[in-house]
Amino acid sequence: MSTTPRQPLAGIRVIELGQLLAGPFTGTLLGYFGAEVIKIEPPGGDPIRGWRQLDDTGTSWWWRSLGRNKKCVTLDLKQPQGVALARQLMEGADVVIENFRPGTLENWGLGPDDFRETAPQLIYARISGYGQTGPWAHKPGYASVCEGVGGFRHVNGFPGGRPVRPNLSMGDTLAGIHAALGILLALFERERGGTGQVVDIALFESVFNLLEAVIPEFDATGLVRGPSGSTVTGIVPTNTYQCSDGRYVIIGGNGDSIFKRLMQAAGRPDMADDARLASNAGRVEHEADIDAALTDWCAGLPSEQVLAILEDARVPAGPIYSAADMVADPHFQARGLFEQVEINGKPLKIPAILPRLTGTPGRTQWPGPEVGAHNEDILKRELGLSDEEYAALQQQGVLG
Repeated sequence: MSTTPRQPLAGIRVIELGQLLAGPFTGTLLGYFGAEVIKIEPPGGDPIRGWRQLDDTGTSWWWRSLGRNKKCVTLDLKQPQGVALARQLMEGADVVIENFRPGTLENWGLGPDDFRETAPQLIYARISGYGQTGPWAHKPGYASVCEGVGGFRHVNGFPGGRPVRPNLSMGDTLAGIHAALGILLALFERERGGTGQVVDIALFESVFNLLEAVIPEFDATGLVRGPSGSTVTGIVPTNTYQCSDGRYVIIGGNGDSIFKRLMQAAGRPDMADDARLASNAGRVEHEADIDAALTDWCAGLPSEQVLAILEDARVPAGPIYSAADMVADPHFQARGLFEQVEINGKPLKIPAILPRLTGTPGRTQWPGPEVGAHNEDILKRELGLSDEEYAALQQQGVLG
């Protein structure tokens, strides 16, 4: 009897047509929780295989994480034979993920309407910069640009400075998370007797979805929230402070009782007991004084001591971690945030995928495979191509 926990998406077949990050990250999320993900790549492979740091074979370490649990098939969708094979796979699937520019799949005869009669239960997730409708739908939309249009870059950075981006493709990842959520909602509706539908995800909207009160505040008061450096407008104190060892700590002391404990721990009982600072409104008014006091206190102590004092005082505070810090930290290890795979006989750590499910957890079954690693398995065994047909497709460049 197997002791491996059942996975929540076992039995769901996904065809992934996306490249780079947003579409593939959606597939990674679904595959981690048991879906069978068949990734259709062009004959040269997904470009992300060659991005950033590369291993000895010229394959990126990123791909080994992003491509985990996927069955990789190469098809040239610019050739009719490639389109025909893709159609067969899509008609037998529960979910299709694509992140081409709107209209591309329709030009190949592989758009949602092309499956309305042959696969009415198909859930078709479409990820693009600006969505499938509207005057901007045709525009190319990379995450960097969509983070600006979606409002994130306007509030990120320091007042008066150039808008800042994190050293991550945040818009792509957010779109992937939103797409996975949309797919799960569509699957749930289908289970209740519904039919297939299109999940329309725009990168700029995925970023826009994070804006909290930015829109209602503007509509009600005309206030345009801008960047505020390492603070958050209207919540005090929550900031980053440098300690005597040169390291930074983040302190979140914005609760009323927490603020009192924080200032007592920082040697400022006068501020802890100041009636003007008893509520957040008063602290916002006197933000500069509070930050100056905490800046001076942190500057006189090493970061470990600052954090130890604040932990004793039950004040939320923590360090700013790098990858090296995370890998070395026992809490990260205890939470199972790293999984080890083997690449060409050598071990490699990759991050676990969240959320954490206690009864039906996700897992990595294999790392991102080589280009076309599952061509024969999928095209011969599942679609029934003969050896002769398979060889002919190779010769014609359909498979690469």
